[in-house]
This record gives sequence, C-alpha cells and structure tokens, in this order.
Amino acid sequence: MSQWPMKTSVQSQRGIILVNSLPHSPMENPLDFLLIQPMYLPLLSFFLNLVLLLILFGSWVYNKKVACENSDDFMAKRSTKMSSTFSKLVVMCCVSLSVFYSVLSLLSCVRWHSNVWTLFDLLLAALTWGAISMYLRGLYTDSHEQKLPYLLRVWWVLYVLLSCYRLVVDFVLYKKQELVSVHIVVSDLVGVCAGLLLCCSCLWKQGEGERNNLLEEPLLIENEVCDDEVTTPFSKAGFLSLVSFSWMSPLVTLGNEKIIDSKDVPQVDSSDRAENLFRVFRSKLEWDDGERRITTFKLVKALFLSVWRDILLSFLFAFVSTMSCYVAPYLMDSFVQYLNGERQYKHQGYVLVTTFFVAKLVECQTRRHWYFRGGKAGLGMKAVLVSMIYEKGLTLPCHSKQGQGQTSGEIINLMAVDADRLDAFTWFMHDPWILVLQVSLALWILYNSLGLGSVAAFPAFILVMLANYPFAKLEDKFQSNLMKSKDNRMKKTSEVLLNMRILKLQGWEMKFLSKILDLRHVEAGWLKKFVYNSAAMSSVLLTAPSFISATAFGACVLLKIPLESGKILAALAIFQILQSPIYKLPETISMFVQVKVSLGRIASFLCLDDLRNDVVERLTYSEMALEVRNGSFSWDDSSSIPTLRDVSFEVSQGMNVAVCGTVGSGKSSLLSSILGEVPKISGTVKVCGRKAYVAQSPWIQSGKVEDNILFGKPMEREWYERVLEACCLNKDLELLPFHDQTVIGERGINLSGGQKQRIQIARALYQNADIYLFDDPFSAVDAHTGSHLFKEVILGILKDKTVIYVTHQVEFLPEADLILVMKEGKITQAGRYNEILDSGTDFMELVGAHTDALATLEKDSGKPRGGQLVQQEEREKGKVGFIVYKKYMALAYGGAVIPIILLVQILFQVLDIGSNYWMTWVTPVSKDVEPWVSGFTLILVYVVLAIASSLCILVRTLLVSMTGFKMATELFTQMHLRVFRASMSFFDVTPMGRILNRASTDQSVVDLSLPGQFAYVAVVAINILGIMGVMIHVAWQVLIIFIPVVAASSWYRQYYISAARELARLAGISRSPLVHHFSETLSGVTTIRSFDQEPRFLSDIMKLSDCLSRLTFHSTGATEWLCFRLELLATIAFALSLVIVVSAPDGTVNPSFAGLAITYALNLNNLQSNLVWTLCELENKMISVERMLQYIDIPSEPSLVIESTRPEKSWPSHGEITISNLQVRYGPHLPMVLHGLTCTFPGGLKTGIVGRTGCGKSTLIQTLFRIVEPTAGEIRIDGIDILTIGLHDLRSRLSIIPQDPTMFEGTVRSNLDPLEEYSDDQIWEALDKCQLGVEVRKKELKLDSPVSENGQNWSVGQRQLVCLGRVLLKSSKVLVLDEATASVDTATDNLIQETLRQHFADCTVITIAHRISSVIDSDMVLLLDQGLIKEHDSPARLLEDKSSSFSKLVAEYTTSSESKFSSSC
Repeated sequence: MSQWPMKTSVQSQRGIILVNSLPHSPMENPLDFLLIQPMYLPLLSFFLNLVLLLILFGSWVYNKKVACENSDDFMAKRSTKMSSTFSKLVVMCCVSLSVFYSVLSLLSCVRWHSNVWTLFDLLLAALTWGAISMYLRGLYTDSHEQKLPYLLRVWWVLYVLLSCYRLVVDFVLYKKQELVSVHIVVSDLVGVCAGLLLCCSCLWKQGEGERNNLLEEPLLIENEVCDDEVTTPFSKAGFLSLVSFSWMSPLVTLGNEKIIDSKDVPQVDSSDRAENLFRVFRSKLEWDDGERRITTFKLVKALFLSVWRDILLSFLFAFVSTMSCYVAPYLMDSFVQYLNGERQYKHQGYVLVTTFFVAKLVECQTRRHWYFRGGKAGLGMKAVLVSMIYEKGLTLPCHSKQGQGQTSGEIINLMAVDADRLDAFTWFMHDPWILVLQVSLALWILYNSLGLGSVAAFPAFILVMLANYPFAKLEDKFQSNLMKSKDNRMKKTSEVLLNMRILKLQGWEMKFLSKILDLRHVEAGWLKKFVYNSAAMSSVLLTAPSFISATAFGACVLLKIPLESGKILAALAIFQILQSPIYKLPETISMFVQVKVSLGRIASFLCLDDLRNDVVERLTYSEMALEVRNGSFSWDDSSSIPTLRDVSFEVSQGMNVAVCGTVGSGKSSLLSSILGEVPKISGTVKVCGRKAYVAQSPWIQSGKVEDNILFGKPMEREWYERVLEACCLNKDLELLPFHDQTVIGERGINLSGGQKQRIQIARALYQNADIYLFDDPFSAVDAHTGSHLFKEVILGILKDKTVIYVTHQVEFLPEADLILVMKEGKITQAGRYNEILDSGTDFMELVGAHTDALATLEKDSGKPRGGQLVQQEEREKGKVGFIVYKKYMALAYGGAVIPIILLVQILFQVLDIGSNYWMTWVTPVSKDVEPWVSGFTLILVYVVLAIASSLCILVRTLLVSMTGFKMATELFTQMHLRVFRASMSFFDVTPMGRILNRASTDQSVVDLSLPGQFAYVAVVAINILGIMGVMIHVAWQVLIIFIPVVAASSWYRQYYISAARELARLAGISRSPLVHHFSETLSGVTTIRSFDQEPRFLSDIMKLSDCLSRLTFHSTGATEWLCFRLELLATIAFALSLVIVVSAPDGTVNPSFAGLAITYALNLNNLQSNLVWTLCELENKMISVERMLQYIDIPSEPSLVIESTRPEKSWPSHGEITISNLQVRYGPHLPMVLHGLTCTFPGGLKTGIVGRTGCGKSTLIQTLFRIVEPTAGEIRIDGIDILTIGLHDLRSRLSIIPQDPTMFEGTVRSNLDPLEEYSDDQIWEALDKCQLGVEVRKKELKLDSPVSENGQNWSVGQRQLVCLGRVLLKSSKVLVLDEATASVDTATDNLIQETLRQHFADCTVITIAHRISSVIDSDMVLLLDQGLIKEHDSPARLLEDKSSSFSKLVAEYTTSSESKFSSSC
C-alpha cells in the first residue's frame, strides 16, 4: 500500500485535534463522522503490505518448485521478452513507487523524525513494491500468461481507495485550518495517480488476455493468411502518445496535405474487429432454456461483456473527471477571501492557482479519454449487432417475413437505425450515475457554503426531476411509434425503389410517391410530438439551475443565514457545473428511451423462429439422392390446406427428374421443400449430397461477373472455361466492356434476362455439387440457346449428377428419367414420358397445348457499352460549402426564424449574467460588512431575472424545434420528389442502398440531430462571449491571453477539419455498401442457403462493418485529438488569467467580481472545446444534408403534364404508331443504338418484334414509353408527337406486361388497381379474364387477400397473370408484351394469347416473345438487326421467302423441335 509518514511532533497532534473537535462541532463538516484518526492509517497500510508480501513470497516458492520440475520448458520460456508496452509500464511504475517510498522512509528517519509505525510502514511499502516489480517481471518473461493475478488486481483497487481516502483526509484537515505538510499531500497524490494508472493497465491487460484466449484457436485453424497481425498506430502507441492522442497526428497531417482516401486510413485493432467481437458476444449470449429466446436484459448483458474493458475504462475516466470538476467550487470561498486580503499562509494564492490548474488538467485529460473509450465501445457494440442481425436474417425462413411481420425494409432499418443508435448511446450511458454523483457532491459543497439553507436545494432538485417524469413517459411512447412509422415508410420505399421501372412504365410513380408521403406524414406526426415534447422537457431542465439556486438563496434569507459573495459564488459555480448535465438530461432521457425501444426491437427480431433444421434429413451415404415420403408442406402454418400434400417419390443417384404442371400447381414449392425452405407438416425428406440451386427469378450480386460465377470458390481456370462454354457465355462476355471483370449493376441491371439466367446456371455448375435443382431456367432464353443449355448442361456436364428441373417446355420432358406432373399441390402422375403420356389427362393437357414455338434471341440489355455501369459513390471534396448551410437554413420560412433564435439566446445570456452579477454585487465579501439591500429585495430581483431568462429558454427551444421540424419535412419532400422524378438511367446506375441510406440514416440525422446541434453551437458561442466579457471587465489584461489562445484554437480547428471532414464523408459512403449488401442478401437468401454460403456472406458483412468501424474510429480519434489540445490551451489560459488576478495589487480587483469571472471561467475549457468540436461535428452532420441535396439536384424527366398540349381523354382512339428517322443513344458521348428507324405499326394490328441480342428491341420499347429520350426523329401515336405531351399523359394511355412480373405489398385489389379507378365488379371481371378469379375466390378475404413483399406468397406465373389483369382493366388501345409469358406453362400461355385476341382484337399489340405462338400469328413482324430494320412484313410473306431471316429462325427452331419429338416417340 502507499505510505503517508506521520507528521512531526506538531503535525502528529492533528489526529488528537480531529478527535477532540468532533464532539464539540458535529455540524461543522458532514463528513467528519467518516474520518478515522490518521495515526491508525499507517497501521492499516502496514498490515495490508505485510499480508501481500507473505503471499508473494509463497507464490515465488511454489513457482520455483514447479520451474525446477520442468526445467527445459522453464528455460525456453525465459527467452521470451516482454512485448507489451503496458507490461513494461506497470513494472516501471512499481519500481518507481519502491524508490519513492525508500526516499520517503529515509527522509522520515533523518529529517522529519516520524514515529516508529510510520517508519516501519514506509520501509515495508518500499520492500513490497520492489517485490511486486520483481514478481511481475518474472510473470511477463517466464510465461505466456495474459491475465494479472486476481489478488494483485484486488489489492491495487484497495490501494487506490485508501490513497483517495488519505487525500480526502488531507483536504478536510486543510479546510479545518490544521497544518498539512507538503510531503504528505505529495505522497497521497502520488498514491492516487499511481493507483489509477495501475488499475487502467490492469483493465487493459485483462481485456487483451480474454480476447486472445478466445481467438487463439480459431485463428490457428484458418488456412488463409489473416491480416490480424498488422500493427495499427493505436495498438503500437506509447503511453504519452495514447494520453495525448498523438497517434492520430500522422493521419491529421496527411489530411492537410491531400484529400484522404479510404486506403489512407489504418485498420482497426484485431481485438476490435467484428469477427472477434462477434465471437466473444456469442460466447456470452444466454438463450432461454436452450431455445432461441432472448430478452433485452440478456442482450444488454452480452453486449456489455463484449466490450466491458472499454466501458469500465470510460467509467473510471468519467468518475475522475466528475470528481475533479468540484475541486474549484470547493475552494472558491477561500479564493475570494484571499482576494479580500485574508491570507492564511505565504503564497496561498499561487497554491490555489496551482490546485485549480491541476484539477482542470486532470478533468481535461480524463474527459477526453472518457469520450474516446465510450465511442470505441459503441463501435464495437454496433459491429456486433450488425453481425447478429445479419446472421439472423440468413436463418429466417422465407415465409417468416410475412408470417412474423418482418420485411426487408424493416430488417434493414434494424441495422441502419437501431444498431447505429446504440453507437450514439455510449456518449450518454454514464450520465445517470454521473448526475447522481454530481448532485451529491453539489449538495455537500452547498452545505459547507450555505449551511441549512442548502437543504432546500435537494427537494427543489427532486421537484424538477418529477416535473420531467410525464415528459419522459411521453418520450418513450412517441419514440416507439416514431420507429414503427419509420419502419413502415422504409419498407414501402425499399419496395418502390426495387420496382421503379414498372412504376414509370405504368405512370404510377407519383401515386406511390404520395403513399410514401402519406407514411411520412404519419411519421412526421409522431416526430412533431417527439420534438415538441423534448422542447418542453428541455425548458424545464434548463431553468432548473435558476430555480434551485433561487430556492436555496431564498431559504438562506428565511433562515437568516448571512449570504457572502464567496459562498454565493461557490454555489453559483456548482450550479454552473450542474447546468451542463442538466442541459444534456433531455437528450440523455431521449437517448435512453430510443435505445430501450431499439434494443427491444432487436431482441424481438432475434426471437423470431429460425428456419427449421429438421425439415430435411441429410445423409452421408445412400443409393438414393433424394427420398420424400408422405410429405405435406405449407408456407402458411395457419392455412387449413397445405401448399403441398401427400408428396412421395424417390430419386436415385444420377437421375434426371422433370417437374411440370400448370401455374400455381406447386412446382417451385416442391423444390423449396427439398431445400428445406417450406415448413414441413408431416412426412420425411432425405437428401444425400451437396446441393446447387437455380431460382426462377435470377438473383445476381452486384460485383464482377467472375465473382458471381465463382461464388466464393477458388479459381480453377480449366473448369471455369468449360462452364462458360456450356452456358453460352463467351459471346456475351466479349460484348461486355471488361469481359468477365465487368461490374454488374444492382439486380443485374446491365444484363438481359437470359444473361442473368445463364450466369445463375454457371454459378451452380461451377460449384460441382451432387444434386442440382433448376426452377424453370430455360424460360428466359430463346429456343436455340435453351436447346444448347439443355444439351450441354443437363445432358452434358451434369450427365452423372442428380438433376431435378422444373420446366414449361414440353420438348425437354422426353429426356427425363422421371417426370412428376403436379396439380393443386399434389403429384398426380409420375413416370417416364412414354409411360405417362396415355395414363392421365393432366399430362395430356400440357402436351396437347404445346405447339411449335420459336423464341427470338433474348432481350438485349439496351445499356451503353464502354465503361462500368455502377461507379463509385460521388462524394464532395473539401469543406462543406456555405451554399449547403444557406439552402438548409432557407428550408424553414426562408431562414427568417434564425435571427430571432439568436436574439432570444443573447437576451437569455444577458439576463443570466445579470442575475449572477446582481447577487455578487449586493452581497458583502465577509461577515463584517453589512449588506446594503434587504434579503427580500435581493431574492425578488434575482427571481424576476430568473423567470425572464426561463421564458427566453422556452421561446428558444420551441423555435428551434419548430424550425428543425420544418427543415426536415421540406428536405424529405424535396429529395423524394426529385428522386421519383429522376430518369430511369439514374436508377440503373445508382444502387438502391445509396438511396435508402439517405432516406434512413441521413434523414434521421436531419430529423433528430441537426436542429439541436445548431442550437448548441449558438448557445455555447454566446456563452463564451459572455464569459470573455465578464473576465475582461474584471481584468482587461486577460485579453492578451485570450487573443493568442483563440488564434491557436482556430488554427488547430483548421488543421483538423480537413482530415475530419473527409473521414466523415468516407464513413457516410461506407454505410451504403453495408446497407446494399444487407438488402441484396435478404433478396437472395434462398440461393445463399442452398449453396451453404452463409459463413462467407457473414464474413463479408463483417468486413464491410470493419471498414465503417475503422473510418468512424479514426474520425472519433481525430475529434479527441483536437479537443484535447483545445482544452489544454483553454486550461493554460485559465491558469494564466488566475495568475494575473492573484498578482494584481491589493484593491485593484474587486474580489466578488473576480470570483464571478472565475466562476464563469471554470467552464471555459469545456465550452471552448465543445464549441470547436460541435462546429466540426456539425460540419460532419451537414454532410448528410449535402448528400440529400445531391439528390435534390439530380436531373428530372420531362414534365408529367403539359396543359397546353394535353391530348383528349379518348386518345389514342385508333392506336396507329408512326416512327420517323428515330435515332437513340444513351448518352451524348455514346454510340447510337437505333440508327434512323422509320416504320408504321398499323392501328388495331398485332406486330411481333424479333432480333438477336443487342439489336435494339428493348431500346425501341423504352423509347416508345420515353424511358429513353430520342436523339433525333419522332414517334407519333394517332398523329400526336409523343415528345410534345406530358409523360403521365403518354404512359397512362399505353399498357405493358413486363418480363419480370411485379406485385407490391398490399392486397389483390391494390395490386390490380393501385390508382383506385375501378369498381370491384370490374376487378372481378378482369380476374376472371386472366384465369385468376377462381384462385382469388378460394381465399377468405377475396379481393382484400394479402400480398406479401414483392408478391412472395404468389407464384411467378400467378404474378404474371396479375400483370395481365392490370392491362385488362386499363383497356388501352396500345399494348406492349415484353416477353410476358416466359414464366407460365404452354397451356396458360395459350389461354393468355386467346384472352388477348378476344379483348384486344381492335388494339395495337406489340409483342417481344420467345414462343412462336406469340409471334407467328401476328399481323406484322419487325426484325431488327444492329439498330436497323432488316425486315418488316406479315409472317406469311416472310415465311414464303425462304431467304428471309425470319424464315431461317422459324426453320431453325422447327428442326430442333421435330428432332426432339421424333427421338422420344
């Protein structure tokens, strides 16, 4: 233990004096009853040191014995060197303490003549610390032990507590004006500092040891080279570098030399990476009864244990920082009395100044590390939660999203908003207990200053807290509803962005924008209540210091306790310190409420049912590749009719199994049940071997073509080339600008449907699995390519594999070893082609419906060549421009409210200073002087000024809330309007994650953070100006100090902001890939699970999370680097100002006013650093506004409606389309896609458009709907140039059935009639016409039957029929079919064609299709080749000409089809 030598003969009497004085003055000090006689403290210390020394000796003997028994191993370990900086630091600290106490013991014996117990205590302490240093040296060099012994850690904590206690004794004796020797104070202070350092080192070493032990074995198993060994500037920093944040200096300097890029930012330390933190978190997480049930408490507990070291360090720093804040108020009365001429000893003034300076220095240092460690803990918790939410998303069954109430948008919100909120929470997590500690210290000091009058302050404080209770309850309610409404908005936004192309083609984008704005209106209602409630709570709490001080001073007047300026200033200093935590209290309460809601939402999400693992039984070896016995499966657990029932079949190894049936018969569900995706009701499913799956709707990742095919497997060039050849991808890759290194846009936007499908097939082939499941993979490709794929893939590469394929092409059925015919969820027939051909009607219907079909070559991509489609996200360079601030301010009432807010705050500051000035002016400095105003007048004036300042606070908070709400609402509306009005090319090149990031994270910043930060900047800036005015009034010489300090602070800010701004921008940009990857994964989770790729995708999200963490971590480090230096400058300026005041000749400085100036200046360092930090943070937050303004400035499409040229309501009445010299390119510097087309589509006739990839088919259709604007030429419909009318008038009069069928979350009614223009009878009629009427009538809610996100509870074929129902309702004169029947069986295709012939007989129908039945009966055929019209005539005439390209295409398919059927018969 640390030692404190007893005093000399005179000093040693202080114990007697203390004991004797206690009974006589029990009320002199409320802490006297806690003090034991100081003469007993050396005895306690001696005993503790002796016990530890004996234990260390016993441990040394035991270790020596063990070492001798294992001498070889012992000698090997002796060669190990200490590698840890903190290990060396701890040993050096112990050696220094041993030397220190040795010197003290020598001086106590020779000079101070201390008593024998003190001498023995010091000698034993020196011996103990020397033994500890030798023991630690041996511990670090003789073993790989990471943790310090538990007993030693406990002993250090006791050492700190006893040292702090001794220091308190010294202060109390000093206040009682008893003699305290300087060497005693120094000894106690050294004990406290050394003890805190050792405890910090102990926590540091303990945390490293736990993580290294947890991570050691898994890292050794990894085959790949891991970069965990990379040394980061933070991890290799020395003690002084860590203390001063100098490890950030190189990055800050680099930011001044160049624009920082992501590669310039160092990695995070290995122990802080998401993978390692997540492993710790999972090991600490406790599930209820072995089930996946977790409570919010257990989630919090596991999060704490994951980052406990940083949280405890921040706790320790917060405690020391809080304690050091109250040193100055405690000594304020003594300082005022000193200025009044009462000198207790020589150089008392300089001792007081030194004490003030040291206290502020400790406060500055500990506060910065408190914030830094808290921020570091927050990043760790956020990384853990993101990983946990993502992992949960990978395990959720597909039906869970609708069945358990979770959609992709809501899940993304959990990651983007809720997890992010926990990161911000760490700045507030210590505030509750700190407030309690501060109030306790404040009441104690107030009792010393005001006596019983201070007792009134406590109930006043309690009253203020109680007044806020109803506001806090409302805050909880409003926050919960706000998050729910935000979830609903994000869910709808995500769905709309995903299907923006169909919305624009149908002219529905403004209707869906209005739906999002309606959802925002609901959200804004809760937001408005939330911010106004926060304003009311802020008003109450910000007036609390004035209310409490008025209560305390009023009580003193009533109790006739004399008020002196020194005591009043001490009280005011306390209230000044309390003002900051009380000011933060509304935000703290709000943050606690928000985090409570967020953690509850995350815990609820984690409790959702996982995909059941017992659906499929995995066999290691079996002759059967697949066996299903009496299987019943249902997507909806509550449905009385299972999706699949009585399913039984066996598949031997190497068999080809075909699955066919009509739309909605359960084909895709059968494959999903084999994958284990459909909940099993009964029966067994046994699978032997690895699976590969090709979905009906292609799922393509954003990234290179090569990465999509490899899908996590290493490159095997020979196998890779063989797969490309089998999938007909070589020619396609040659057309791409960077071959297989071309980056694919979101959802494969720069690929055709056929290309996406073939890349999917290539991905499955490259995995070289045992069982292949194909869900109608040939529907998106033309007949020739389909035949090639079937031959090269099914019958070629996979000839020895087990293949199960769903198909609507009857020509592929004869090759199957087993055909399963499905109807209404049951297998109605099973066997080989010839066996079942005559055995039932279901299969006969399918075969009978098959006619010779020809598909044109798949749809051209219609995207510009020559560069990567998806570019890096745009970010501004340099500082956030003034124009951004100007635009933001102008959003609310043209910025007219801003000056009013500033004037109200200035008035408040004047009133606040005036009230305190009044109290110090009229109260006497000492008891000997009579006050010149009565106590009633004193309190009355003070209360009036306090009430006036409170009104100013109320007005200011309400104005800030009103203005911030208006700005957020306007910014949201303007951004969404411009995004929805953007051209389709914007969505083609912009990943959805970038837009969602702005709509969620950036919008949350604008909603909740920015208004408060702007207000705080104004408050602090005006406060600082007020403080400087008061100090200059007292001693104008301080201006000489403030000028260079302000200049240095400005220079530091300018030096820092370049790096900080770019770090904030990079962090903002790095969020988008995280959100995008999240969204992309959720849409393709079935494919990911089918390939057992969950671990790789979890690893990918962790890497993206680490990227965000390292940028945010270094951004936080840069902030603390700045704040530490600014607070140091302010502390030095404060100390020099005190020196000026103390050094002034007697009588030149008014003691009361000087005390008032010092009272205000106590917060100067904190205010100055907060101002600069908030300015920098504000600029960083303004990047959110800057990013949203980027989207407000994106180019818009032409006008939706042009009133002067609006066509009649009956237009188009005939449907004739005339194209003249049509030239189209996708950009001013890109080549032409259509080269001067001139043709006419006669009204009322059916025209089929055919052509090979890249010929311009899709471009022509996009130009017709003005998705792409023509470069030259014109298109006229019934004589009206479509370029002269509004887009809405054009698109609403045309109809289209797209290739990718789209349904929106809602009901059947809202999907058929989103604009709410038709009656129920009309909707039922349309459903009957499109063959869905019977299916919908079976459902309980009929037209109100729910449709889940993206229509997942409907089959792809049913979704296509819904699209047909839409055009039947619309009854347009012009109809475009863009490969509209690719996802339906031949029989259903025939029904659709018959429906079109009946109901669109007098309409102009333009068809792009793969089936010959869709084109061969057309009135006209248009064949395009390289953007030119090659042939345009009736099919009959073109077939007569055997040399025509169309005739060759028909002959090509006919030959292929006939050969297949002839071989099967």
